[in-house]
Amino acid sequence: MQFAPVLRSEWLKIRTLRPLPGALLALFAVSTAFSALVGISEMPDDFDPLYISLSGVMPGQIAAISFGTMAVSSEFHNGALRLSLAAVPRRGRWFAAKATAVAVPALVAGLLTALVALLAARAGLGSLADGLTGDEQVRGVVGCGVYLMLMALFAAGLAMLLRSGVATLSVLIPFMVVVSFVIGDGIGPVVDFLPDRAGQLVFQRPQEGPLGPWSGLAVTALWTAAALLAGAWSLRRRDV
Repeated sequence: MQFAPVLRSEWLKIRTLRPLPGALLALFAVSTAFSALVGISEMPDDFDPLYISLSGVMPGQIAAISFGTMAVSSEFHNGALRLSLAAVPRRGRWFAAKATAVAVPALVAGLLTALVALLAARAGLGSLADGLTGDEQVRGVVGCGVYLMLMALFAAGLAMLLRSGVATLSVLIPFMVVVSFVIGDGIGPVVDFLPDRAGQLVFQRPQEGPLGPWSGLAVTALWTAAALLAGAWSLRRRDV
């Protein structure tokens, strides 16, 4: 079977499995609401208006991770993966179509979310956000959309490797909440290379450190590629 019809079938699954559009809606709602609330809060003198405006992505990214996880883990219910591979025996082609079907809506939702979150926060910040340049805002919105897509794909690859949505979320959510933000600063420069912390540099003003905005996003892309390759390896080597 050619790639295009495989992709159409995977897109149909994404569109009709109710929790998946719901996860993208939650991404939009949580991120924009949080950014709007932060925008009307009192700010310290040295705050980063770009990061503050897009800070709603931090809680919202859990929905993006859930989207990628559920898109893959749904295949392990009621023998769905066996049926999918019976229709598409070439496992690599099927997994590539699944990843594409995850990536495109996650990117579109991420870009829209970032744009609305930025506008909502700027409305609250008022003149405090006047220092933001057009280039910074474009980088923030585009980078944020790509970051959310990469996190959804990272979760999808890990879900294929672990073959469990519960296991995937049990690893990723505590990792981001506990390791990255609670104890991350205490483990030294290595924290800059964690998949979430590195990618989030793209919607911050440049800081001192080993990574810049785009190189940080590239680190997240490498983590994502590794997770997808591990998932593809698991799909090829293990019985369904």
